[in-house]
Amino acid sequence: MYVNRQESIHQEGNALIKTDSRPLYLQVIDKIKEDIEQGVYETGERLPSEFQLSKQLGVSRATLREALRMLEDENVVIRRHGVGTFINTKPLFSSGIEELFSVTDMIRRGKKVPGTNFLSSTVEKAEDSIRHRFHDETLEDVLTIERVRTADGEPVVYCRDVLPSTLLREYVSHSQQSIFDQLEQQGVSISYAVTQIEPIGYHEEVSEILECDPETSLLVLKQMHYDDQERAVLYSINYFRADKFKFHVLRKRVF
Repeated sequence: MYVNRQESIHQEGNALIKTDSRPLYLQVIDKIKEDIEQGVYETGERLPSEFQLSKQLGVSRATLREALRMLEDENVVIRRHGVGTFINTKPLFSSGIEELFSVTDMIRRGKKVPGTNFLSSTVEKAEDSIRHRFHDETLEDVLTIERVRTADGEPVVYCRDVLPSTLLREYVSHSQQSIFDQLEQQGVSISYAVTQIEPIGYHEEVSEILECDPETSLLVLKQMHYDDQERAVLYSINYFRADKFKFHVLRKRVF
């Protein structure tokens, strides 16, 4: 039975190559993605060895390595030196980075139930760097909120939010999860955000809080949010588990 299955895959690979004029490595990428979608390979499963897989697909090992390298860049697979190549966890949440959603909304759009574990909520004197960030030299106090956001009870995002304390005077909070919603109730409507994205590896503190494996990387979004009057009202640093979230952006050519 095993031999017949391998022969069938090998024949399919050869047929694919004969009828497709694209570079072979692109055909291999599509074939592996198709096999994942059809359940031939499960999340976390190790792929056959390069020798076996190249034979199954009817391509050279050099072609296969190029395909696997690109699949790794897309986070479709994880390659562990000396161990093998594994199917990566498919992100639960995908969002266009040009779309501004609260974390709560992102989790809901992924058809999960959002939750919050509150770590701290403190009012502090604004330092010069914070005044500069908010473009307000008269800023006196800021409210700093640290939370872990969960999806169906699983920790997926660590959030640190900083905002002028006058905007949320009574942050008792814990029944309402979205700071966006709480600000709107105070008459502050967030219009847009300027975002900086940084991919990082294992973080000693945050990775442990989010219960990440050592191999799981993080995506850090640093965002300054502005209201409809162009005032800086909320600065947030969010650490997203890269195995749970995927961000994309629509880029247009400028002539």
